[in-house]
Amino acid sequence: MADEKASRTANIFDVARLAGVSHQTVSRVLNNMPNVRPATRARVEQAIAQLRYSPSPAARALVTRRTRTIGLVTPGTVDYGPSSIATNFNFAARAARYNVDAISSPQNDVAAVRSAIDGLLKQRVDAIVLIVVDVEVLAAVQAIEIDVPIVAAATTSRPHPRLVAIDQYRGARAAVRHLLESGYGTVRHIAGPARNPDAVERLRGWREEIASARAQSTPPVHGDWSAASGYRIATETDLAPGEGIFVANDHMAIGVLSALRERGLRVPEDIGVVGFDDVPEAPFLFPSLTTVRQDFAALGEILMQKVLLMVEEPDTVSESTPLPTRLVVRDSAPLRP
Repeated sequence: MADEKASRTANIFDVARLAGVSHQTVSRVLNNMPNVRPATRARVEQAIAQLRYSPSPAARALVTRRTRTIGLVTPGTVDYGPSSIATNFNFAARAARYNVDAISSPQNDVAAVRSAIDGLLKQRVDAIVLIVVDVEVLAAVQAIEIDVPIVAAATTSRPHPRLVAIDQYRGARAAVRHLLESGYGTVRHIAGPARNPDAVERLRGWREEIASARAQSTPPVHGDWSAASGYRIATETDLAPGEGIFVANDHMAIGVLSALRERGLRVPEDIGVVGFDDVPEAPFLFPSLTTVRQDFAALGEILMQKVLLMVEEPDTVSESTPLPTRLVVRDSAPLRP
C-alpha cells in the first residue's frame, strides 16, 4: 500500500492516513509549528519518510488553497522602529518558508491602507501583516473584516487578538524612573508624533510615572522622530541644571545632545538624557546614550508565529502579551549613588 502511494507520488492526505492524523496536523509538522505532540510528530515524520513525500509549493497550494505568501503593509517610512520590524518579520517568514509581498502605504491614510490590503488580497496571499504607526489606521485595522487572517504590529493600552507589540508603556516608565532615581528632580518629555501609537504609550508611561513619584511636571513637547526636531526642541526649551529629559526615540535624543552641547549644558552633570530604541549608534555617541532597548527580532518571530497559528487554526483566538523592553544604562544618564 505504502509502495503504491510512493510510486504515484504521495500527497499530504496519504501521509495523514498512514500516520492516523488529520492533514492539518501534517501541515503543522511540515511548518515546524510547536503545537504538535512529540509522539504525533514522530508518526508523521515516519510516514513522510516511508512515502518519500516532498511537497512542491505548487502542489501544496493546490491541496491547501494557500500560496505560502504573506502580504506586508508598511508605513513607507525609514524610521528605525518600523523598518526594523519589517526586516525582522521578513527574516522570520523566510525561516518558516513563506514569501513576503510588501507594499508601502501612507502612514496616516486609512483609505490608502485599505487599498493596499485589497491589492494584496488580489494576489491570493494567505495572511496580511501591517506595521501601524497611526492611531486612526490602528482603529480601522482592529475593525476590518477580510477573508484571510490579519495581524498588526502596533501598540495599544488594551490587548487585542490581532495585535502584537512591544511594551512601550512600561519601557517609558522605566526610563523616567531611572532619571528620577538618578537625582534629576524634573523629567521633561520630548514625545513622538501625537497620532503615533508608540508615542502615545510612551507619553502615557512618562505621565503616570511622574504622577506615581509625585515629581514636578512640565508639558510634553512633540517632535517628529527626527534628530532635527530633537535639536530644535532642546534649543528652544528653557532648561535648567538638575533636569532630566526622556526623549521618545534615539534619533531625537541625538539632536538633543547636540543642542545641549551648544548651549554649554553638560550631560550628564547638568542634564540627564534617556532615549528609546537603542539604535546601533547609541553606544558611540558622546556621551554614550542611555536608552530603552526593543527586541525587534523577537517581535518579528512572534508576528510570524501568530500568522501561522491563525492560518492553521483559524478558530483560535489568542492575545499576545507585549514583549518587555530593557533599560540600557550608559553615560548620558548613569546610575548615581
